[in-house]
Amino acid sequence: MATTNNTTTRAQESTNAIERLYITMRHLFNRGFYKPTGVSGEALKNALLLLRPEIYGAIAEAKAELNGLIYVLDRLPEGIEECRFINLTSDEGFAKSHISPIIPPKRRRNCYRIDKEQMNIEITRGRSDIYDILTHLTFLFVESEKICKRVLIPESNKTIRDWQKLEQAILKDKLSRAEREIALIHSANILGRSFEEMIQVHQKFATETNPDKFLKIVYWLGKLALEEELTGEKRTITFSSLLRERLGHHIHGEIWANNIKKTLQGHGLLQRPIHIISANMHSVMNSLFAKRALVDEFNGANNLDIYKALSNPENESLREKVKTYAEANGMLSLDDASGTNIDVQIFDTERFAENACCYDLGHLGADEKPLIIVMDYAFGEQAFETIDELLKPYRGNDGTTVFLNVASLSIMGKAGILEGDKGDIMIPSAHIFEGTADNYPFENELCAADFKGKRLRVFEGTMVTVLGTSLQNKDILKFFHRSTWNVIGLEMEGVHYQKAIQSASKIRKSIRGDVKVRYAYYASDNPLKTGSTLASGGLGTTGVKPTYLITDRILKQVFLTDRRVKEPRTQPA
Repeated sequence: MATTNNTTTRAQESTNAIERLYITMRHLFNRGFYKPTGVSGEALKNALLLLRPEIYGAIAEAKAELNGLIYVLDRLPEGIEECRFINLTSDEGFAKSHISPIIPPKRRRNCYRIDKEQMNIEITRGRSDIYDILTHLTFLFVESEKICKRVLIPESNKTIRDWQKLEQAILKDKLSRAEREIALIHSANILGRSFEEMIQVHQKFATETNPDKFLKIVYWLGKLALEEELTGEKRTITFSSLLRERLGHHIHGEIWANNIKKTLQGHGLLQRPIHIISANMHSVMNSLFAKRALVDEFNGANNLDIYKALSNPENESLREKVKTYAEANGMLSLDDASGTNIDVQIFDTERFAENACCYDLGHLGADEKPLIIVMDYAFGEQAFETIDELLKPYRGNDGTTVFLNVASLSIMGKAGILEGDKGDIMIPSAHIFEGTADNYPFENELCAADFKGKRLRVFEGTMVTVLGTSLQNKDILKFFHRSTWNVIGLEMEGVHYQKAIQSASKIRKSIRGDVKVRYAYYASDNPLKTGSTLASGGLGTTGVKPTYLITDRILKQVFLTDRRVKEPRTQPA
């Protein structure tokens, strides 16, 4: 009799680990609290260690993972490593207190240091935000326990000499160069890393006000784990009652969408043909106006050079000049006040002065001139909440109902690519939802032919919408890429956007059934390539060209100047 091979593959094990992580997280949320060293906390850590996501590098090894530490702490509030109590809350009015919010550099979320031991983190962007935070915290707890195991002598409950020397250095107000280097040598032994690596990471963390931030992070991660081991004082993560009550009810998305529709009504714009673009807050504005606004500074320069200059952090005055020019030509800026952290720009092309715009709109009649709504990036499931609310009819105070004339929705974003390199372009023909068989095929108005001759590689195929980019490993991604799913990349919002668009256009009939959709992504990382993951750093100027090429193609279609014939897609070989 033939034997059956029941051995699971690494991809299957990783998929099961992700499923366990999310089931555990939802259970803990419903429960209201957990301790990292308790049974539930250990379950999260064990699942993450089994998964070994690429973004967390050496998480499963005895040595510390330094790039993952940089990535995580860029997305968590400063000082969180010092806090024994971490509370995830709804928007509960902390902004009205005397406490100043702490906003992480790479995640727009309000956090409040209540006292020396407690950090409150406001959750206003849905479950994806909770998953993101809990995954990063679990990574921190794993790294914290590594330090504890390396510095604690089990037989005596005393610490090794390296730890004692690091503690002495931390207690000093200011370190000389020699003292700092000695402290880094001791820290290198604690973390299992070379002195050269420690110098590099120390420089990345250092700020003018806190030059020894990295040493303090190592110390506090180890200190709390040691206290937990020696005194039994446990770290605790809690979820507030209001957060558990409000989550999933579109509270912030509804406020956000109503603010936009009230603004449109106030300016008499509700009946205009509307084109919604999910992008950043600069590419559409710069594509429309930068060359005309900066004619004195860049007379004769090509567009790409102008866009690269505008992306330079030092050129704030140029960016402000373009914004002022845009506002003088029909742009309205709506800074978010709803808690979604999604700012909005509204471009009324009817108000563009003659020759103010870099595109030709002269062939369009007054009733054809589009109204463009640009929304900043949503985060995960928040994409469904915001678009679902935005596409609903507007109900005024007088009881009238107005259906929006939405002609198109365009989604441009960053995504991980599975074959190319940073800066390449991906054009999806469908989105599939990780962990399920849910799939959303659609007719994409964009195609690879749109970017021919632009010296960038373009890939067409399926995109997988993942539960969290920080949970992906090579085994899962290789399976997606090599299987008949024909996956070319991964991102976090596509399924959620398309689910809202389809329900509004096909079921609720709140927008036209023939609404056009456009999806295009540029590669921010390649998680299958060592050194090209998200933890390896940002795109720099590499992302400028694909960002503006995609924006240009979207605008040309919106303005009906794109006359190219779409080539039929071929089946993958």
